[in-house]
Amino acid sequence: MTGNIAAIGAALAVIGAALGIGNIGGKAMEAIARQPEAVNDIRSNMILMAALIEGAALIAIILAFFVN
Repeated sequence: MTGNIAAIGAALAVIGAALGIGNIGGKAMEAIARQPEAVNDIRSNMILMAALIEGAALIAIILAFFVN
């Protein structure tokens, strides 16, 4: 039973990370379209935030499987 709960927790972490990174990418493209001269700053901030979200999702996945 706990294996199923761990799998659901890991799946929720992956779905949340995918939605978050997709949202960041979409908003970054909108920001670049509005201010093309700030493309380097926007891109670096986008990559940093995506990496932080991926890190949090990875920790959530690992914790979900350690609970088992």
